[in-house]
Amino acid sequence: MIPSFLKNKFLTDRAAKSSSTNTADGSDDVGGVDSRADGNLDSQRVLVKPAAKTPINQLYRKLSGQILDVAVKPKLLGELPEFAAEDQTLTFYVLQDYSRSNSILIDLQTQEHKLPPALVGVKDSVHQIDESAAIIFLHHPKAKQDQVSPRLMRLISAALQYPQLQIRLVPVSILWGRAPEKEDSLFKLLMTDNWQDPSITKQLFNIGVMGRDTFVQFHPSQDLRTVVYHNLCEEEEDNSVATSVTDELSANLHNDDVDQEDLLPKTADSDRSNAQISSEILQPSPMNSLVAAADANREVAHTIQQQLNVYLDKQRASMLGPDLSDKRNLVDKLIYSPAIKHAIETEFKQTGTSVREAHILAKSYANEMVNDYSYPIIRVFDRFLTWLWTQLYDGVEVHHFERVRELAADYEIIYVPCHRSHVDYLLLSYVIYKRGLSIPYVAAGDNLDVPVLGPLLRGAVAFFIRRSFRGNALYTAVLREYMHTLITRNTPIEYFIEGGRSRTGRLLPPKMGMLAMTVHSQLRKTNKPVVFIPTYIGYERIMEGGTYIGELKGKPKESESLIGLLKVTRKIERVFGNVHLSFGTPLHLTDFMQKFDVPAESLPADRTDTPLDAKATAMVDNIGVKIMQHINKAAVVNPISLLSLVVLSAPKAALDESICREQIALYQSIARQQPYDEDTIITDMSPQQIVDYGIKLKLIERIPHILGDIIQVVDRQAALLSYFRNNILHVFILQSFLAALVARNGRIKRHRLDDIVAQLYPFLQSELFLHYSAHGLKDTLNDKIDNLIAHDLIVELGDGILGIPEANSSSYQQLTVLATPVEHSLERYFMTLALLAQQGSGNLTAEEVVDLCHLLGQRLSVLYADDIPDFFDRSLFTSFVNALSRLDYIQTDSETGVLTFDERINNIAHHAKYVLSTDMMQILQQVASLDEEEIAHAITAISNKKQRKFGRKR
Repeated sequence: MIPSFLKNKFLTDRAAKSSSTNTADGSDDVGGVDSRADGNLDSQRVLVKPAAKTPINQLYRKLSGQILDVAVKPKLLGELPEFAAEDQTLTFYVLQDYSRSNSILIDLQTQEHKLPPALVGVKDSVHQIDESAAIIFLHHPKAKQDQVSPRLMRLISAALQYPQLQIRLVPVSILWGRAPEKEDSLFKLLMTDNWQDPSITKQLFNIGVMGRDTFVQFHPSQDLRTVVYHNLCEEEEDNSVATSVTDELSANLHNDDVDQEDLLPKTADSDRSNAQISSEILQPSPMNSLVAAADANREVAHTIQQQLNVYLDKQRASMLGPDLSDKRNLVDKLIYSPAIKHAIETEFKQTGTSVREAHILAKSYANEMVNDYSYPIIRVFDRFLTWLWTQLYDGVEVHHFERVRELAADYEIIYVPCHRSHVDYLLLSYVIYKRGLSIPYVAAGDNLDVPVLGPLLRGAVAFFIRRSFRGNALYTAVLREYMHTLITRNTPIEYFIEGGRSRTGRLLPPKMGMLAMTVHSQLRKTNKPVVFIPTYIGYERIMEGGTYIGELKGKPKESESLIGLLKVTRKIERVFGNVHLSFGTPLHLTDFMQKFDVPAESLPADRTDTPLDAKATAMVDNIGVKIMQHINKAAVVNPISLLSLVVLSAPKAALDESICREQIALYQSIARQQPYDEDTIITDMSPQQIVDYGIKLKLIERIPHILGDIIQVVDRQAALLSYFRNNILHVFILQSFLAALVARNGRIKRHRLDDIVAQLYPFLQSELFLHYSAHGLKDTLNDKIDNLIAHDLIVELGDGILGIPEANSSSYQQLTVLATPVEHSLERYFMTLALLAQQGSGNLTAEEVVDLCHLLGQRLSVLYADDIPDFFDRSLFTSFVNALSRLDYIQTDSETGVLTFDERINNIAHHAKYVLSTDMMQILQQVASLDEEEIAHAITAISNKKQRKFGRKR
């Protein structure tokens, strides 16, 4: 136990220092120096001296540094700490394990990055500090288990004794390789860092073998006095004297007018003066010996050393991942776990399969999905991908990664990115690895488990799951238990919540399976709290572009194969622009559990088949939607997506170059003045640079003309550009909707505009995962209208009436271009509603409505539109029908599955006339008019096609 007199002395001295700091440090009077002995300091008080005192030691250090500098080329992870040049704070670097190579490496790094030196002695005679080096080793191989670092204890003692002394601790992690497992061979044990303390032999091998695969990270500095103070305050929570001091300090810490005596602790005896109380606290009684003070210092040092050890352990785990020394037994541990034993017994009872056969089947499932981590494969991928990205892309831009680093040590990280391309698997893992965090285990579809490619991906921490396993209870149990094992071992995980790659560039509706398994695991057992990291991935060109367009037009999806992989390599010499990764605002599972009143550890720990209750199921659905919304919040409006939005809004996808530049500048200004979200990134390229960039990537071309050059889409690239336009459509969709309402009607009252948008907004929100809440929609609309008025796109006519600019003005042209993007969505809605109204209530199922709308959309796109296949994407019609059902506009008969509805369907369709032209509405009604024979023929043809597709999958 730390003596009270020591705690109170430190707390009181700290309070006094806080009160006097502004006067002493902020004074311009050179003579106004604190008169106390420990405050009579200047810039000469801190001296540095060589750590080695003999010529032999100095020569050894110099030669060792030169050899290490040649043999080791460390990679710096994270950000460097920043210190002011005039800062006189003493700096000490904290390492966990003692080793000569680590000491020299840190010294070289501090020299290279202009940080306070590590292997230079630190001397402060005023505060009785005389250290041979600025490195603190938390434990030494020859030291006892509980022995406190002598240097740390001396510094803490000085901090307790001298209130004005400033010492900072900089924890440092050094990794010789980044393998998280203990491998079998002696050579591999000597090669890479794992969870064992490094021996001298291993350090020598590390220098020779892993010198080019070494990583150093300087963590944020910690003020030693603050650390000591917090520890003393925690120890003294129940002590009335210390509590009084702490409360007084908290209230007056930044008050320059508070007298030093006012910060001394108070007692119940009001007759005694503060001076008397101070004397009793600061001067120990004869019973408080120096031995007690030394023991107290040791106790404080021991506590702080433990905290530093835990901190560095967490940082190490975030970089290496969990200890995988038992990986080779993982499958057996899964199969013999109580949860899988129960699942095997259930399989035996329900299917009649013998226990032995069920056990073999479960083990085959486990072998089918479990990863086979290999650090050599990781290193190969590292080098290969570094080369590949330079061949494919101009650069990889990463945004907001610091928020992930801050959470990695204390949370179970679940990365939930959007899914644009097969490159996503590699790109996200590469970025995370290069920035010093552990590579997540990626849930990959078993369609990628093909010869050559499959084992490589499995070695790079991919685990394979079947695309569909509904009804297979044993497979589900094994997958759930494997997910639970990864989560309880604090393994970062990545899965694509959309379930598959988006063929249109929009986000797909979330698949809740993996998300529900994550929640299920947390409700069985809590280790670290789960946090979801929504991640936006945006490309400027995409390898699978041509394949996506073909699939949207009805071409069968090609299965992944080695031949397909070799075909892709033919594109390596092509230029694909930049790639953008943006890490969205984290979503904490505990916040959702509180919101939905779902208690922690509310499911049996030894069962995988316990269903989630209604509250937990609703929570999973809400998390899924929030993840999609946060992915869109983190969108990057890159030059190609912005260019696509402008050019495809022009008639025949061509417009004057000057008008193109003006429209790009307009969109940039709108997005910056009223950001979609604070996480949204807008390209800083100028409009001219954006046009030139699109030409460079061969997506648009400049047609010279005497009256002004014309920008048009390169032949057969319009469908591909629609993919990139859809990446950012959500950023501008409400502005487009408002522009369309004003442009179509010429003038419209604000309240009428609000009513129409409020009626149709839920469908746009469902399609594009907009984050604006319905109850605050009116304020949002007013802000966006004011933004459009400020840009002269809408004219305020008075009496709440909005109008268009002059018909031949550039502002009017800009308004009509801005109004175009929303039209395709509204056309799909009207066509679906027209089909429902024409066929009548109780005649079609939801699946039949989606299938028919898909066919009608294909026909309409070819006959009247620009043959852009995303217009008739099946998932968009599914989203609209689901939104109609969720809002209770349509109901599903529980027995027949047919949809029933009332006249409200027509009320929704009625609003289309405010946006769509009369000609377009007539076309849509004509296309949607099908007789019974046509309906039956179409449904039969679709059914046969689905059966053939299912047969190929089987």
